[in-house]
Amino acid sequence: MSFNKDTIKKQLATGIFSCSVAIAASFSASVQAADQTFVTIGTGGQTGVYYVVGGSICRLVNKKTKDHGIKCTHTTGGSVKNINGIRTGDLDMGVAQSDVQYDAYNGTNKTSFPDGAYTDLRAVFSVHGEPFTVVARKDSGINTFDDLKGKRVNVGDPGSGQLATMKVVMEKKGWKMEDFKLASQLKSSEQAQALCDNNVDAIIFTAGHPNGSIKEASTSCDVKLISVNGPVIDKLVEDNAYYAKATIPAGMYKGTDVDVTTFGVGATFVSSTATSEETMYQMVKSVFDNFKRFKKLHPAFNNLKKEDMVVNNLSAPLHDGAAKYYKEAGLIK
Repeated sequence: MSFNKDTIKKQLATGIFSCSVAIAASFSASVQAADQTFVTIGTGGQTGVYYVVGGSICRLVNKKTKDHGIKCTHTTGGSVKNINGIRTGDLDMGVAQSDVQYDAYNGTNKTSFPDGAYTDLRAVFSVHGEPFTVVARKDSGINTFDDLKGKRVNVGDPGSGQLATMKVVMEKKGWKMEDFKLASQLKSSEQAQALCDNNVDAIIFTAGHPNGSIKEASTSCDVKLISVNGPVIDKLVEDNAYYAKATIPAGMYKGTDVDVTTFGVGATFVSSTATSEETMYQMVKSVFDNFKRFKKLHPAFNNLKKEDMVVNNLSAPLHDGAAKYYKEAGLIK
């Protein structure tokens, strides 16, 4: 096949044009990527509500990425891990129990936060209530919280809020880990199977309800929820504003035919001063401007009220970006 000069010129021109288009497209994509802000939210085990909180926030934020340039992802972790991750810069935001938020900001729990008070921690909003929940096998002989002594108990995953709260209760009761026949530290995603496989007698979970892990246990084997009450718990709630009495309604889980009384904390969304005001403003706006949609993403969100979320269970100062949105929305002065 032969080519004349005109044909060769046309092919060269076409090739140069194609390369120019490709380079321009590549440059445009690079500029777009450079303009985007990537944020990572620390959540909890995939069967828990924390994971849904982070996923729900990211879903709402990512629907408007073209408008505000923020791309959101979320990962598993736990209350303590999330706050420590924010502190080290591995995470931008996270979900944490209200008591853990208090301890981190004030430096009141050296075990969870050995570096002391994290004064750059910032509150964003509170989410659902989280009752301190004890689930026992029906054949375990456990009928009260005090019956846990001498039993095989999953006390919580290291770095989780459930373990942190369990340690607080144990301290108030004068208990040690050695008081249990076994004190396992399984992940929340593993504890239901461990309970039904008779590897533990009870599991401890600080969680929003209904909870996937507890539903899994209650439908796979015979279990019962145990009330957590008495003078020690009354004093704990009285002395700490981030705790409150809580009730898990009868019928929520198979095998639970009466209301279960306990105490609990609140799930909170937190960040730090390292996250810019504009980024946090857009994150909060994505949730509160789509509040009805957010509430439908999990049954634990059903009773949320905007007015409560901006004041309840928040021990650290509000993030400037969150405060800016709340003032514009008339939620705070």
